[in-house]
Amino acid sequence: MAQCVQSVQEFIQDSFVPMVAVLSSDEAERVSRKNNLSFSELLRPFCKLTSEGHIRDPNNQLQTVKNLRVCVNNLVTSLQTPSASVSPAQYRLLSEVVLSFQPQEGAQTSAVKTGDYSLNLSVTTPWFEAYRDNFLQSMPASDHEFLNHYLACLLVVSSTETVPVEQFLKLSQEQHRIQHSGEYTNPKWFIPNTLKYYVLLHDMSEGDEQRAELVYEDMKQRYGSHGCYLLKINSRTVSPEQDEQIPDPWSQYLLRNSQRNQVRIHIPPPAIISTNSHLSLEVHPLQLDTSSASLQTLTDVHVDLKTGARDSEHPALGSGSYGACLTLNDHDHVRQFVQEFAFRGLLPHVEKNIRQLNDQKRPESLFVHCYQKVVCVGVIFLLFGVRYPPEAPELQIRKMADLCFLVQHYDLAYSCYHTAKKDFLLDQAMLYAAGALEMAAVSAFLQSGAPRPYPSHYMDTAIQTYRDVCRNMVLAERCALLSSEILKSQGKYSEAAALLIKMTSEDSDLRSALLLEQAAHCFINMRNPMVRKFAFHMILAGHRFSKARQTRHALRCYCQAMQVYQDRGWSLAEDHINFTIGRHSFTHGQSEDAVMAFRQILINDSRQTATQQAAFLREYLYVYKSVNGEKKGCLPELPLPYIQSSTTRVFFGHERRLAEGEKQAATHVSLDQEYDQNLSAMWCQLEEQLVSSANRGIVPNNFQPSQSCLNSQTDNLHPPLAVVEEPIIVELSFRNPLKVSLTLSNLSLLWKFTADGTSSPGKTQTGEQITGETITNEEASATQHKNVDFLLSEGQQALSQMTVRGRQDLKIRGPRLNLTKEDKMQVRYGADQRLEPIITPPMPLMEVFFLQFPTALLCGEIKKAHVEFCNVSAVALCGLRVASTHPDFFTFGSQATTPVTPPSSVSAENCSAYKTFATTLQQGSVASEMLVSAEEFSQPSGVMNIPVHGGMLQPGESIQLPLWLRGPDKEGVHEINFLFYYESIEKGPKISHRVLRHTVFICASRSLNVQASAFHSTAPPPHSVDDKGSRGTLVFIDVENVNMSEGGVREFHIVQVSSSSHHWRLHKYITPTKDNDCKLSSRERAKLCFRAQAPPSRSPISLTWTHVCVQIISSSTPCGDFFFRCCNTSTLQQVDVNSRTSGNSRSLYSAYVIEDNKQLILEGQLHVALHSFGKEASSLVPKEVRQTLCKASSLCVSSLCLVPVTLTLSNCSVALVDVIIDLRHNSTSSESLEVHGSFSWVGQTQYKLQLGQQEVVSLTLRACFFRAGVYNLNTPRVLARPTEQNSVCETSQQTASPALIIIINSARLQKSNSSDEQLSL
Repeated sequence: MAQCVQSVQEFIQDSFVPMVAVLSSDEAERVSRKNNLSFSELLRPFCKLTSEGHIRDPNNQLQTVKNLRVCVNNLVTSLQTPSASVSPAQYRLLSEVVLSFQPQEGAQTSAVKTGDYSLNLSVTTPWFEAYRDNFLQSMPASDHEFLNHYLACLLVVSSTETVPVEQFLKLSQEQHRIQHSGEYTNPKWFIPNTLKYYVLLHDMSEGDEQRAELVYEDMKQRYGSHGCYLLKINSRTVSPEQDEQIPDPWSQYLLRNSQRNQVRIHIPPPAIISTNSHLSLEVHPLQLDTSSASLQTLTDVHVDLKTGARDSEHPALGSGSYGACLTLNDHDHVRQFVQEFAFRGLLPHVEKNIRQLNDQKRPESLFVHCYQKVVCVGVIFLLFGVRYPPEAPELQIRKMADLCFLVQHYDLAYSCYHTAKKDFLLDQAMLYAAGALEMAAVSAFLQSGAPRPYPSHYMDTAIQTYRDVCRNMVLAERCALLSSEILKSQGKYSEAAALLIKMTSEDSDLRSALLLEQAAHCFINMRNPMVRKFAFHMILAGHRFSKARQTRHALRCYCQAMQVYQDRGWSLAEDHINFTIGRHSFTHGQSEDAVMAFRQILINDSRQTATQQAAFLREYLYVYKSVNGEKKGCLPELPLPYIQSSTTRVFFGHERRLAEGEKQAATHVSLDQEYDQNLSAMWCQLEEQLVSSANRGIVPNNFQPSQSCLNSQTDNLHPPLAVVEEPIIVELSFRNPLKVSLTLSNLSLLWKFTADGTSSPGKTQTGEQITGETITNEEASATQHKNVDFLLSEGQQALSQMTVRGRQDLKIRGPRLNLTKEDKMQVRYGADQRLEPIITPPMPLMEVFFLQFPTALLCGEIKKAHVEFCNVSAVALCGLRVASTHPDFFTFGSQATTPVTPPSSVSAENCSAYKTFATTLQQGSVASEMLVSAEEFSQPSGVMNIPVHGGMLQPGESIQLPLWLRGPDKEGVHEINFLFYYESIEKGPKISHRVLRHTVFICASRSLNVQASAFHSTAPPPHSVDDKGSRGTLVFIDVENVNMSEGGVREFHIVQVSSSSHHWRLHKYITPTKDNDCKLSSRERAKLCFRAQAPPSRSPISLTWTHVCVQIISSSTPCGDFFFRCCNTSTLQQVDVNSRTSGNSRSLYSAYVIEDNKQLILEGQLHVALHSFGKEASSLVPKEVRQTLCKASSLCVSSLCLVPVTLTLSNCSVALVDVIIDLRHNSTSSESLEVHGSFSWVGQTQYKLQLGQQEVVSLTLRACFFRAGVYNLNTPRVLARPTEQNSVCETSQQTASPALIIIINSARLQKSNSSDEQLSL
């Protein structure tokens, strides 16, 4: 925060000091000029008295005068009348003063933290203090006050004069003529009887000291001992041998004096705007100048400014040092002379005049003066307005007040100012009244002990009077400077800021700039700092500095304000500040700062118009080219287009090959795929299964999942692995934040390689080039992605025939750390090494192609495809394995499923996926049987070894294997993932294996719903010898066509039923008709009945396979493979231990499909697992079925009674009617299950018919009984609806009357034991 070096009291005391004139002879000036100084300049460093002086006031009270300073100037006459405004010469003087005090690099700053702002501000503002001091010291003397009038005159004569006394007389007469002749308006004198002090200057190096003493004695006789002084100087003789270092106290004073007395011509003053001047309203004062030649113009101005700054450092006072002939004793002589003059000459003179003026304030004296005022001076009031003559009593009071103020008698001064103020206001003398108010306020502030508060309203009234009534901005500015310093010393920063802002105007840019800067510092110094007001007024100050051609100060103001606006969402303000900083920095040769400022404009999301952005870009390119032309070697960094480094993706390896003809390449990984966290975890789990399988069930400790494509969401803590001579593809996300098109060309890669096997972007250039890449941003937030085969690092940009070269670095930081307390308290980021790959030795590379791979299957449908494995590398591969999320979806076949009987050639001719028997086996209802070992089908879950001949693929070798697929059991779209695993025959330390991904989507359509149940029979099997006490067992299989003609399916044929179990087998298929083929159209059902019996004693590890309606070898590939994949191996082993009744059945079907007017045959199989009696098991939920385990006795064959039943349907209406007959039992009560458990409908169990008008149709049904009793046959559900009303649901047509049948128990029941039953509806 800016603070003044002096205190407010010291500043005010030094601003109003006694004025002393110097009138010297030519010979005395010659003696002084030996030191390169005039006599007044010789005294100036010693005019600050260190001792205390004393005077007595009119009440004879002793007053102490401390730190008194005397202002000594040469007597210069002038005929000019003081102006109410700053003259051009004075304006140039003040501009030079401000220009000479520039902010130093590395100057001390103060850190200000308020809220979430952290600012670094200047500790002091020396340019403002220099301006303020020079402004106050250069103020012309005015008639309404006497503070700048001369109190005394020093008459200086050299002792070498022939007759020094005559010279004193001439000088005295000259001073009297100047003061009383009325020829000159300047200088002005305090009182008519001016103090004349006679100084005899003696040169010790050439004068006669004894003669000087005699002359001095004569002077004391003539002028008194207190009115003259003998000053001896030049005691030093300069010789080459003498090397004494004498201090130089004159330089700092002479610099200021030279600036006040000289006018520079290299900084022309800006035009002073009068009240009648024309102001253009079309251009905003803060609007940016975006002309194309603006920076070239600023370059020329920069040369002038540097010249001015350089000239201001050396005052034009001639060459040589100051005080070369003076010794330290001479310094003491000069100091003693000034003190003697002040204490024995000046202060007694002031004391005497104060007494005289105080005597004039007596009542009788005032009466006389009032009479003179009314009688003699009235004409002056009428003709010239309010103007007091020199002898006016009001001016005498003001004169007495000024004298008291100069000698620090502030109490008496305030009293006199207050009295004069009343008289001036009574006479409406506003200029005089304003001056009295101003000094009364200052006197009240400077009074010791602060008897009364500071009357700030006095100052406000004085400022308003000076500015609005008197039109005198010089006096108003002085008043504002004094009042603001007083208010700041009292902590009233808000009032001080308001006062300073009120004094800004268009007539002086320099004054407005300095006052606005001080107002900004007032805002930041408040108890609750107003940061944004500080920044706003700093911007205004910088703008006014720019208009005043103080560009260095303007640059400083904008830089300090930028600390507040940066990254706060004030995009337009940031653009304006950065643009101004860039132009001013370039003007002063700070090219790097200019480039950075313009860069900030381009990389931020600007809301400027396209025209304004183009202007910004044009300025940046001009600065960029000028900087780039000066530098050789490394190219600077380009800000556009913006590379979103965090979205950079890196792909290792070749891009996948496209499909060739019927071949479908493995999808693997590509840059077109979006990253999914769940999918990544799934692939990692599959890879762990493969690695565990390859390492005998153990996952190595250093295992890292393979990552072919890296992005911001992947694990990038470890360097990725890249194989030598394989490409690395990098995808970069470019964004053009501007509304201006950019053209990129000649893009190339910079990278470096180290011997330890890591590579990263660096200095060595490589890679091909891409030309003609254009990025156009039509919308503000548009982003365009470009895939390139190298890292972008160097490029060109074009705009309006302007081309530049540069580079861009890829700097990627990892995710934000938030684990430890230190991470949470600070902003830390982890490592990201996606661009630092480790190059490994050659590895095998495999490509996988799929032939005749389907996209849609029926549930349970079997399809045969082929897979081709190609080794496209120069290294042999081995250990080929595959893991999948759906291991029951596919199989490569198993040698364990080779059939005992050779397969038939019919299957090959019909392109069937199944193998059939070559020999003619028993057809009809008797089942065939095969024995297979369960251990031959055991395989690790989810991992399959691919049967490659020899176990490896040589370089360039390819192999094609059959692949059987089975449609999922649930309908819908299924995502199936394959992960192929292979190794190199030479194990490497960095990488041991590689993987290849493939994802397919299979649309599964509904086919059949198979439900199975087992029941005890009433009578024991007649031929059972081993299990005499056991009852027979029946197995019912309900098959429903749930396909709604999807995929063009016309009908399904149940061609075979097979079972596998350790302890039982299907014995015979009980069919009510001679035709063993079961056909089902849409929404039709069928119920199949089988007898089950225990097989001969076998090994517990063997499985018994039984085939009913034998055609297909269900124990071979692919039928057996899919069966064991659908049944969990661990569950089967548990079943073998705990249950002797567990078993699995399979239904193999053929579906006839019409496609392109051709009939196709689709094959499939469904699996059902049975675990207990009386409970149904379904093929749609196989997992729920397998969880039920129970103990039961061994099964045996039962006796059956089949009864034909006729169902008659009559349409009594005249409309067509659609009828659905459902024979299945839907009741779930325990009583119903007990009753219906001994009776079931067999054959087709669901019909769909259409009855014509009053048509009667009879259907022959068959009921199967295996227990004696009375049964109600009225269980079929009949649903009907009119054919024309498709939107209406079917209504039930169930009859209430029962249809009873009695089954009689006998030793052997034959089919002819019961007659046909009739059911009518």
